Amino acid sequence: MDSRIVSYLTENKKPSFRYDYAAVAVAFLIIATMWGTFHSFGVFLKPITTELGWTRATISGAFSLSFILMGLLGMVAGKLTDRFGPRVVIVVCGFLLGLGLGLMSQISAIWQLYLFYGAFIGAGMSGCVPSLMSTVARRFFRRRGMMTGIAISGLGVGVLVMSPLANWLISVHGWRTSFFIIGIIVLVLVILPAQLLRRHPRQTGQLLGDGDVERNDLQRIGFSLREAIHSQQFWMFGVALVCVFLGIEAVLLHIVPHAIGLGISAANAATVLAVIGGLGTIGRVVIGSASDRIGNKPALIICFVLVSIALFWLLVAEELWMLYLFAVIFGFGYGGTAALLSPSVAELFGLRSHGSILGVILFSVTIGEASGPVLAGHIFDMTHGYSLAFLLCALVIVIGLILVSFLKTAHSSIK
Repeated sequence: MDSRIVSYLTENKKPSFRYDYAAVAVAFLIIATMWGTFHSFGVFLKPITTELGWTRATISGAFSLSFILMGLLGMVAGKLTDRFGPRVVIVVCGFLLGLGLGLMSQISAIWQLYLFYGAFIGAGMSGCVPSLMSTVARRFFRRRGMMTGIAISGLGVGVLVMSPLANWLISVHGWRTSFFIIGIIVLVLVILPAQLLRRHPRQTGQLLGDGDVERNDLQRIGFSLREAIHSQQFWMFGVALVCVFLGIEAVLLHIVPHAIGLGISAANAATVLAVIGGLGTIGRVVIGSASDRIGNKPALIICFVLVSIALFWLLVAEELWMLYLFAVIFGFGYGGTAALLSPSVAELFGLRSHGSILGVILFSVTIGEASGPVLAGHIFDMTHGYSLAFLLCALVIVIGLILVSFLKTAHSSIK
């Protein structure tokens, strides 16, 4: 046995199982709050357009800017998590997100929209996934997919709760006051739970939550960030994620105004988005658990296929029941894809620099997420419809599916 593993075994204390699962619960709550709030922006799109007279492409541009900054700063957040742990990263991010939402209640010029939503909220969201998912991944091996799926399922629960809540708040208080109220909610539900987060097990003297220390330590010895970037796997995986999340984020932002354009009420349109969130939650847990048994590559292929099928179906969906069916298929595939990001990085590149590598991989995700909404908004402004935008998104996802099918198995990448 490697001397590093022997040293690790002799220096560590008894596993702290209760904290391992508490970390998953805290990650779930914070992700639900932050991402549910972030994805409720589609509900604000029409009232902002109506009052201020800005085009959807203009408003979507601020949303896309937030993704760009999220990705750039996410790489920094991942590195800081590797070095200092998740608590300080999440506290700072939660404060910036709450501040940006509060300031959105005061906007009257486009530059304010881009500063408050694009910059403040983008910076606030940057540390959420790389910091929390790296924290969970470091604590589990055998059940890494399941536990990551449970934690990231907070994203779907957040969308399920926050979109209808935002729609109700807007109907009662208007969109400006609603932004302020949601900002307060974020400050409370992110900063306070973040105080329970600790640094990863090797820094705190604990074993991982499901044992098998030797294999966990071998995973920890994996790739450095530089080594990962120079591998073919890294670029194939990254480009595939650009493709799929371009389509995913275009839909998440524009599905509500698209449904309203089909003659569906604002309340029912918001419910379609909520269904996506609900099925996303199920998808994250089910696909995350399945990946522990069938592997990440087959699970990713399933998710890419589901998302592409859903988008092709959306091209002909004109009635509410058809949109609900779309939301079920799309939400399940989208949720599963999100659950597989951190486990895929852990299997492909190990845990040695997991936060840093995940942060860079998530930047490729944000390239797609930033491109999709503004592309769909621009096409809508030109064609007065979303059909062409959704068709392009579906075709791009098929390209991503092809790339995923050529990925090597995870184990062969870390030997």
